[in-house]
Amino acid sequence: MNRVLPGRNDHVVVVGAGLSGLSAALHLLGAGRRVTLVERDPLPGGRAGRLDLAGYRLDTGPTVLTMPELADEAFAAVGQSLYDRVDLIPLHPAYRALFADGSSLDVHTEGEAMAAEVERFAGSAEAAGYRRLRVWLERLYRAQIRRFIDANFDSPLALLNGDLARLAALGGFGRLDARIGRFLRDERLRRVFSFQALYAGVPPARALAAYAVIAYMDTVAGVYFPRGGMHALPRAMADAAADAGAELRFGQRVTRLERSGERVTAVVTDQGRIPCDAVVLTPDLPVAYGLLGHRPRRPLPLRHSPSAVVLHIGTDRTWPRLAHHTISFGRAWRSTFDELTRRGTLMSDPSLLITRPTATDPGLAPAGRHLHYILAPCPNTDLGPGAQAWTDLAPRYRADLLRELERRGLDGIEAAIEEECLVTPADWHAQGHAAGTPFSAAHTFAQTGPFRPRNLVRGTENAVLAGCGTTPGVGVPTVLLSGKLAAARITGVARPASAPARTSSRPSPARPGPKSSPDTSPPPASSPCTKETAV
Repeated sequence: MNRVLPGRNDHVVVVGAGLSGLSAALHLLGAGRRVTLVERDPLPGGRAGRLDLAGYRLDTGPTVLTMPELADEAFAAVGQSLYDRVDLIPLHPAYRALFADGSSLDVHTEGEAMAAEVERFAGSAEAAGYRRLRVWLERLYRAQIRRFIDANFDSPLALLNGDLARLAALGGFGRLDARIGRFLRDERLRRVFSFQALYAGVPPARALAAYAVIAYMDTVAGVYFPRGGMHALPRAMADAAADAGAELRFGQRVTRLERSGERVTAVVTDQGRIPCDAVVLTPDLPVAYGLLGHRPRRPLPLRHSPSAVVLHIGTDRTWPRLAHHTISFGRAWRSTFDELTRRGTLMSDPSLLITRPTATDPGLAPAGRHLHYILAPCPNTDLGPGAQAWTDLAPRYRADLLRELERRGLDGIEAAIEEECLVTPADWHAQGHAAGTPFSAAHTFAQTGPFRPRNLVRGTENAVLAGCGTTPGVGVPTVLLSGKLAAARITGVARPASAPARTSSRPSPARPGPKSSPDTSPPPASSPCTKETAV
């Protein structure tokens, strides 16, 4: 039995209406608690926000949705269904990989379709290796989900269970790159199944093989896109919470917490005071610790993941070689990770994620127009250029990115731009993200599982943390779980662990029913771009 907050907990204030806060609110409501949700922005979503530039509807955060059953679990807590509120579109292919030698690979999440594509791309031996890899990824996921991902930790001793032995037998404590290499010899294919380690902030050559569970989510469990954009998910979660009785307070910034001894008695905003029995804090760790007035001691300071530059562009044309998600790999590989995680320099030969959401949902742009999201990993501000340096660096790096995209076949891209928004580590820093990165603390071994910053903080007996900086970590699926785990610290309700995901890319059909209300909210107050300030 995991530790549960002592004392009365009838009324819970959740600070932050990002995915973790919304997940916590739904699970708390399902357990019979009264919930007040406070958000500084005028709309839900947090990192998964929305920005409207002259009819281009931009997702300001994540663009990839995997493991939708974890979101559905939050809806189910209040007797509702994700599939009744959000129209989820399965992506085929999930990704397209473009390589510097001119070759390309469509990444399918359906097993036989992907095996056929691997055989076309690299031959029958690699296709056989892919089939073995897929089985290993499925076993790896099953060994981790219940005891290591969907789990609260009170002590490292909680690791000592049968799943730990299974994980070790699967080679989960070896190195990711080497383990993938046991199945695939083609270096390009190895990239496709190991680049996800960057999400965890660790190069594939140094990451634990256990982190291949992210590749499972990306390449086996299925990739989806909500009609209306990724922001449709938090908007639907907020609607479901309101329907279940939550009080939603948008446009209110939390300024401090009132305390009596070790208990928080009220959350104070710039618009008033909200008495509470317990509080869930979802801002980035430095902000949450600042509100609590306590920063836990650690033997070593936290190491943060690399950051990213994101260029959102609305264009009057597109390029047929781009799928919904396209990964454009440079020739460099190991040296790229060294630049990002050790030397603190911008990628000299970048690998880029290019998302074209209008390929799936043309309604996200004006008629005949297209929306592109270009993500370039970069060092965080602790290791690389500081937040102030990006004032001069940003326009130069934007020009470099556009030149590189032109060189890689997106001819005429700069001339095609009608609207744009450039987001740099300086913007993430201004939003309160430590080290100027939206990806929080890196998933090194010393910052994973029971060694990650806990969702309970000494010195405050009725506060819980949620979000990507705490248990279980970074990414949409894990952030949704962090809200569920935070709620369990308050309610003591140990809901059944999440079942292993389907291994087919066929989605659960979206059942007819009420969809989330149209998004007519203004852009978030913390957004770095508005119509007036777009570059």
